[in-house]
Amino acid sequence: MQKDDAFVLYDIKVEVANNGINPMICNHKVGDYFLLSGENFSLPDGQSFPIYCLAALIPIITVKQRFTDPHDWISTDHEVACPDVNCGGIFKISRIGKRTFYHHQVTQARCTCIKR
Repeated sequence: MQKDDAFVLYDIKVEVANNGINPMICNHKVGDYFLLSGENFSLPDGQSFPIYCLAALIPIITVKQRFTDPHDWISTDHEVACPDVNCGGIFKISRIGKRTFYHHQVTQARCTCIKR
């Protein structure tokens, strides 16, 4: 195994909450959540998650998986509103752990940053 092509990503948990102002309209309930570990998305058994909300969250959670400057807003802002402006849903994004991955195990593309 190559040790020089390692990189670390955060595991992410996204949990549904209510903003306390608007009712919940979309098909998510307070307390619903999903996990993201590397490229793997998982839901608890029997739970669903609205595809439109997921589509809005994907660009943010994939950045949240990476190490960011502590002064960058992505490091400090942890709540995202539901994309339906009439819905009171908010999504709390938490970094819950770290995992090490290896470039050669996740892609066939040559990593030009490795010295050979």
